[in-house]
Amino acid sequence: MNLDLLIRGGQVADGTGTPLRPADVGVREGRVVLLPPTGEAAAREVLDAAGLVVAPGFIDVHTHSDAATLLGPEAWELAAAPVRMGVTVEISGNCGSGLFPALPERIPEMRASSRVGFGGNVPIFEDFEGFAAAHADAPRSNHLASLVGHGTLRAGVVGYADRAATPYELDVMCDLLDRALAQGAAGLSTGLIYTPGTYGGTDEVVALARVAARYGRPYVTHLRDEMARVEEALEEAVRIARRSGAALHVSHHKTAGKYAWGRTEHTLAYLSELRAGGMDVTCDVYPYTEASTSLSAMLPPWANDGGTGALLERLRNPAQRERMRRAIAEGVPGWENTVGNGGWDRISVACAVRNPEVEGRTIASLGGDPVDAAAELLLAEEGEVTIISHSMREDDVRRVLACDFSMIGSDGVPKPGHPHPRLAGTFPRVLGRYVREQGLLSLETAVAKMTGMAAARFGLRDRGAVRDGAHADLVLFDPATVADGATYQDPLQPPDGLRAVVVAGQVAVRDGDLTAARPGGVVTP
Repeated sequence: MNLDLLIRGGQVADGTGTPLRPADVGVREGRVVLLPPTGEAAAREVLDAAGLVVAPGFIDVHTHSDAATLLGPEAWELAAAPVRMGVTVEISGNCGSGLFPALPERIPEMRASSRVGFGGNVPIFEDFEGFAAAHADAPRSNHLASLVGHGTLRAGVVGYADRAATPYELDVMCDLLDRALAQGAAGLSTGLIYTPGTYGGTDEVVALARVAARYGRPYVTHLRDEMARVEEALEEAVRIARRSGAALHVSHHKTAGKYAWGRTEHTLAYLSELRAGGMDVTCDVYPYTEASTSLSAMLPPWANDGGTGALLERLRNPAQRERMRRAIAEGVPGWENTVGNGGWDRISVACAVRNPEVEGRTIASLGGDPVDAAAELLLAEEGEVTIISHSMREDDVRRVLACDFSMIGSDGVPKPGHPHPRLAGTFPRVLGRYVREQGLLSLETAVAKMTGMAAARFGLRDRGAVRDGAHADLVLFDPATVADGATYQDPLQPPDGLRAVVVAGQVAVRDGDLTAARPGGVVTP
């Protein structure tokens, strides 16, 4: 048998959770050919997998890599971090934020505001086809899928105003969503703590989720509150799913902030009960106790009314700063108040390109009143500041990792500076820390969460499996040494123990280093 690639002598974790078994894995024309151990075969290239596990390429169900390969050579190291940790498919468009769709007249305003989330001169597209075409022209090492972000959809029709959509505007949003799903988008996402998504009410999201349900695509949500009101926010997500008929997927499930610690005992029990009753609901999780988002999200929702330019104008106004200070101290009904749930001493700067000397420092340590310090930093950076929030507890993270309906998502944010190490370390960290060192999960279960479960949830046919005819996206790792290398000080340090990453049948990573191969593309359900 003549093959393009032969991986010989490994133990296969096939993505289903079944026990490891010895097998040789061949690749022909981008598809897997399973062979008995030491079977007779010839190949143009042979990889020795003795002592290694051969698994499906990891599917990262939660990324913000929408624009990374579109930003040019200066962003390449950031764009390459996921594939270097074994991720062969990234699902972008999460937390309600993406690069499409939009009415043409809204695009200039959206480009100005989208710099905050994506860290560069980011294009916005009228539809999924435009997004996919741009990525086809930007060579990449791994594959990309995308959800449709509700916040982007809202900005693309309504703008950044703090108001309800009119019936006509909602119809236009539904039409744009329908078109994007027909073209190959993987589902609908919301980020209900982020503007302008937070300005949308439950009924608006239900109407959009009904469109996703018609295509059999999931409703994927960053809950409206993951802190003190997490259970109430989860109830809203369940109502949306029930009323719309869409499957529900809860993004980076957590109970963050001192008022919510330990509540995963209740949220997971509730989700388990729903599943036992026949509801299609899943979640994802990243293996860290620190979160990451934009500094502007630490301010009350009205502060961002009108987009980034309007926010910066408010920050220049002392009376508006005082109003923000009071809102953080007293709270705003319906708002997830991250600082109020933890404090400015738990918010550290991750990415501040114009002022890199503050990266790694807490807002509280910058001196003076912390609201003033945050405001001055946002003004100096034109709104583009990413933070890390030290907000979770290890027992909650472990509980979500161990539950039988969670899968793995990095929530990686590929922005320059010191991004959260989850961008480069999530999947090896699960295999090293939580499988080998702590025994929280079996290796086979962990691999299934990273591959087969993810492919099933997002309808990625013939992916997430090592079986005859599957797409030849594969990872070879040493179970005795695999571990994350990324730290908060060195967030792009590649992992240990990953021998090779194969994408579309080509070796894209060898011993931690990228090869010249760029076989990735946009994939669809």
